[in-house]
Amino acid sequence: MGDTIRTDGPGAEDSATLALLALGWILGDPDRASRLLALTGMTADDLRSGAGNPAILAEFIRYLEGNESDLVAAAEAVGTTPVRLVNARIELERQC
Repeated sequence: MGDTIRTDGPGAEDSATLALLALGWILGDPDRASRLLALTGMTADDLRSGAGNPAILAEFIRYLEGNESDLVAAAEAVGTTPVRLVNARIELERQC
């Protein structure tokens, strides 16, 4: 897959995996994790119970999209590109 935004992003499993990896990166920094919880209104229990929900997984990536430097850093940390993360969010939203 190239580095342009496409509507035929990675498969459902790959998209979920990327979102979970991104979440792990977010939660690895206490300030970033607190900000995620504050902005989304989620609790730690919500995060745990929503880990299999495509809409919630998409929100983790959407959160990163709100700060380009976080999106780029998360992509680098999980071994992908920012565009692939965005494509994963698109794919997850299609599953809702």
